[in-house]
Amino acid sequence: MKMKPKFLLLVVMCCCMPVLAWSQDVPVTAVPQQEVLQQQADTVQAPSKFQQMKSSITKRINDKLNEPYDTTRDGGYWWRAMKHGKVNFNDSTMRYPKFVRFCYNLYKWGDKAFNSYDTAYVVSTGKNWKLTLKNQNWIDNFDVGNNSGQAIFTSGMASNLGVYLSFMAVSVGYSIDVDRIFGAKGTSEMMEFSFTCARFTAEAHRTKNTGRMSTRVKVAGGDWQRGDKMNALQRETIGVSATYFFNNRKYARAAAYCFSKFQRRSAGSALAGFSVINYDFKVDTEQLTPLQAQDFEQVGIAHVRYTDYCLKGGYAQNWVLNNKLLLNATGMVGAGVKHIHSTMYMPSSNNGAINLDGSLALTYNHKRYFASAQTNINTSLYFTGENHFSYTIAQFIAVLGIRF
Repeated sequence: MKMKPKFLLLVVMCCCMPVLAWSQDVPVTAVPQQEVLQQQADTVQAPSKFQQMKSSITKRINDKLNEPYDTTRDGGYWWRAMKHGKVNFNDSTMRYPKFVRFCYNLYKWGDKAFNSYDTAYVVSTGKNWKLTLKNQNWIDNFDVGNNSGQAIFTSGMASNLGVYLSFMAVSVGYSIDVDRIFGAKGTSEMMEFSFTCARFTAEAHRTKNTGRMSTRVKVAGGDWQRGDKMNALQRETIGVSATYFFNNRKYARAAAYCFSKFQRRSAGSALAGFSVINYDFKVDTEQLTPLQAQDFEQVGIAHVRYTDYCLKGGYAQNWVLNNKLLLNATGMVGAGVKHIHSTMYMPSSNNGAINLDGSLALTYNHKRYFASAQTNINTSLYFTGENHFSYTIAQFIAVLGIRF
């Protein structure tokens, strides 16, 4: 039986229709594979010199790590393995030289003695390094007086931006005021060093501020004189402190402030420690009017310098809000000796000292990343029938960082 031409055309169209894409009028002409590869090559930009250098260095490092080496377990194996990134410090069969073995055993002992936790409460982050960007906003207030009169200085907000690098328990950082970053004259800076393990934390700091302050001065028997905001008061503090945590198996300060541990269950600890802080306040009388300079010299407080030696005690608490949020509150009270250094305005003497510390921190963790909002207030007090000093620094801190 012969098919009619119209019917044969209909059958061919029905067979070919599934090959066509939906809503496609005509088939797309296939582009030869060679032309596709050529088009892709044309769209790729040539690598920059930095990328070429990075690739070259990475390749050389990988080649060095992966090249064959002598694996004979003799006295030099540890060094050959270390050069190729294959050393295992937990391998008890490794034959280290005596000094290296001593350092290794000392580290293992210290890690066990000073950095052991109850893993039901505290666990490691699994990372040794941290890079942190810290924004510190702070104000300070200085109140000083004697039988000749009284002066009160209150600063505006100083905003500092700094970078901190941490390796295991050690952290070092430096920050400068934001104005200096944008080319203005710098007025404040802060340098900090800390060592934090399970049992204790030790810190050293230096702060310097010459920013504008509002002033009020009163000569004995006179009225308060309010001065304009000025940069005349130069204040600097240098100090060291250490704090011991009694409940160090369950409480981790590092989880809230150093970001090297995770607190899994809420815990607190009693605290004990000491601090030695030197305070130096000097009025630059050349920046004052003749009348202001006369008032400061008459009151006798144009230069005050003293050092506090205090023993401290207090309590700290970590509250685990969820698996990512941690809230910390810490408070300490210190008492000791205030040594007043001799200046042209004030003789040397020794008196009692009181020091108050309080801090709060809300810390957020997400995998390798962390963020924290913190506030810290430190007050140094001294008062007798003739003299009184009071200096307070209040800080408001924002932290962003990464572990690696």
